[in-house]
Amino acid sequence: MHIIETKDLVFEYEVRDEDGKVIETKRAIDKVDLEIEEGQFIAILGHNGSGKSTLAKHMNAILVPNEGTMWVDGKDTKQEENVWDIRQSAGMVFQNPDNQIIGTVVEEDVGFGPENLGVETQKIWERVEESLRAVGMLAYRKHSPNKLSGGQKQRVAIAGVVAMRPKCIVLDEPTAMLDPNGRNEVLEVIEELRRNEKVTVIFITHYMEEVIHADRVFIMDTGKIVLNGTPREIFSQVDVLQKYRLDVPQVTQIADKLRKQGMPLKAGILKVEELVEEICQLS
Repeated sequence: MHIIETKDLVFEYEVRDEDGKVIETKRAIDKVDLEIEEGQFIAILGHNGSGKSTLAKHMNAILVPNEGTMWVDGKDTKQEENVWDIRQSAGMVFQNPDNQIIGTVVEEDVGFGPENLGVETQKIWERVEESLRAVGMLAYRKHSPNKLSGGQKQRVAIAGVVAMRPKCIVLDEPTAMLDPNGRNEVLEVIEELRRNEKVTVIFITHYMEEVIHADRVFIMDTGKIVLNGTPREIFSQVDVLQKYRLDVPQVTQIADKLRKQGMPLKAGILKVEELVEEICQLS
């Protein structure tokens, strides 16, 4: 079953001058067709301005299409009566956790979402404990979010979404403001959620190394999906990705340069261990 599906999705926004007069209309999403199955880990990549974050906001009905259709768990996002159900089915985690954390104590913040859904008190606390355990933050349940690191705050933001029991979690560049340690923390949490909670994960980023474990990768440029495939299929096209102003994992780039110099290596190497194994087999 498709948890997310789009057909001919179009979104345009108006550009206004200082007097508020519309001077042009820009198309941020241009006839996008997309199908995502339940339980998949999907990565959406693209340079700044490619449309990936605009697409993400359609998955939670923050934005609705100007043309075409977005379905979330079978519900059309343009129909206002569906918005409540859609936002229970697809939870959003944004780039800056400070924009998403509102509680003064970690456990209260995580419980805020379920409380607004009308979950009974006892079950709220059960969900809070389970969600904090899932993201490795149970020991910090009584802490103030203000005293946490960036990676820990993002874990709390993810726990707040998990506590609402969505079928799908959309993470819009959740590691963009984090240092390498914080990025690794968040990636570990996402992998644990996929393995243990069986949720669909849609991960928007511009860091290539973060998506090598995805089931499928979609590349966006000028509002269109220009490439899609497995990570290995996508990252074997180094020259094409560079045309779309995207890098590839460093090890993939090294392997590609070695191949171009005549070394018989397979395309789309994603890990250092793979490259070492390939080179060792040549000796």
